[in-house]
Amino acid sequence: MAAQCVTKVELTVSCNNLLDKDIGSKSDPLCVLLMSTSDSQWYEVERTEKVQNCLSPKFAKKFVIDYYFEIVQKLKFGIYDIDNKTIDLSDDDFLGELECTLGQVVSSRKLTRPLVLKNKSPAGKGTITISAEEIKDNRVVNFEVQARKLDNKVECYDYDNDGSHDLIGSFETTMTRLQEASRTSPAEFECINSKKKQKKKGYKNSGVVSVKHCQVVKEYTFLDYIMGGCQINFTVAIDFTGSNGDPRSPQSLHYISPQGVNEYLSAIWSVGNVIQDYDSDKMFPAFGFGAQIPPTWQVSHEFPLNFNPSNPFCAGVEGVVEAYRVCLPQVKLYGPTNFSPIINHVACFAKQALQQTTASQYFVLLIITDGVITDMDETLGGADFSAMEFLDGDDGRLRSLSGEAAMRDIVQFVPFRQFQNAPSQALAQSVLAELPQQVASFFSSFKLKPPHDPSPS
Repeated sequence: MAAQCVTKVELTVSCNNLLDKDIGSKSDPLCVLLMSTSDSQWYEVERTEKVQNCLSPKFAKKFVIDYYFEIVQKLKFGIYDIDNKTIDLSDDDFLGELECTLGQVVSSRKLTRPLVLKNKSPAGKGTITISAEEIKDNRVVNFEVQARKLDNKVECYDYDNDGSHDLIGSFETTMTRLQEASRTSPAEFECINSKKKQKKKGYKNSGVVSVKHCQVVKEYTFLDYIMGGCQINFTVAIDFTGSNGDPRSPQSLHYISPQGVNEYLSAIWSVGNVIQDYDSDKMFPAFGFGAQIPPTWQVSHEFPLNFNPSNPFCAGVEGVVEAYRVCLPQVKLYGPTNFSPIINHVACFAKQALQQTTASQYFVLLIITDGVITDMDETLGGADFSAMEFLDGDDGRLRSLSGEAAMRDIVQFVPFRQFQNAPSQALAQSVLAELPQQVASFFSSFKLKPPHDPSPS
């Protein structure tokens, strides 16, 4: 499993037209940041300074927090009028609050909303603005380390598949010298193997390295793309094959319990709640496959859950859930389990998006299924696999029968049963673990930049 996408994000808070709770002067506002993940309790992260006599404060204190793409990180910004020196805020005047997620903040980069009172009614006056910037100190350090290595030594190896690479030789140079290189005036370096030089009296070198072009290329991070305006388009596909069992039976994966849940609904909620923050319109196409559908009762491997082919979109995760609930009793579970129609459907839209000149859209397809795929050849061009786990290329890239390797590892297979007793956010963490790296590597391979410059203004 890939490591979590962890980045430090700096949040700047400002307010406008706050309520004036003081008599004879203006409010002295302070902002406190509370945080919660999934079902956990709210806990205080930090507080800003108090701004004296000001109804439109721009707090100098910035909140620095760890950003995890795979987790819904709930934030609550509370604004208080501070009239004493005690730490307890219960004896200070409450001016309003904003609840949002960190995903919403970074995807919009600047979030401005009205403050509300604790009973969720409008405060009547005042707005709060949260601005986000990715902290890239670590990237700068990494680059400087790499640059210092270049100032010292470059080593050349004879590559071996088993990892036992043989040293050819090395040479010293500087980044400045490499950047001065050109086709008409290449930078040339003798590659010296010190061991061979000691053993052989007539040794001159192990070859000459000729550099004809050197370019420093900016590498964009996942957050660069998100904060630069990239939208993640989320599509859901649900398995309605007969192997799921009769939805009326408690043994069926489609059986909706008296509490209103089943494994399909749990997966939709878990993953959808994370990814919806990165789609501005929150309209998600939702499909089913493997069922006989009305009115002809022909088997379909790609039908909209709302039975509207011209508009298969559902409003938010709630819309997907409702469409599933309404669809389930109207279809007859059948088979087989074919993925290729729905994959090709989404891939068609992704291919159209590539015609754009910036990294404006990335497509994610969540397939929720109960068993082994039956159209593997159509899905992967003749790949030879015996279990679903092999779709996930963590042990090496997928290969077709002809030996051709897939360009990228874009499949994450997660068995739901492993998360039945785990915290609610654990499933989404595992399903989405590799997505940030997949987004960044995809756009990098096509040399696509974010729609807007994500650098601080």
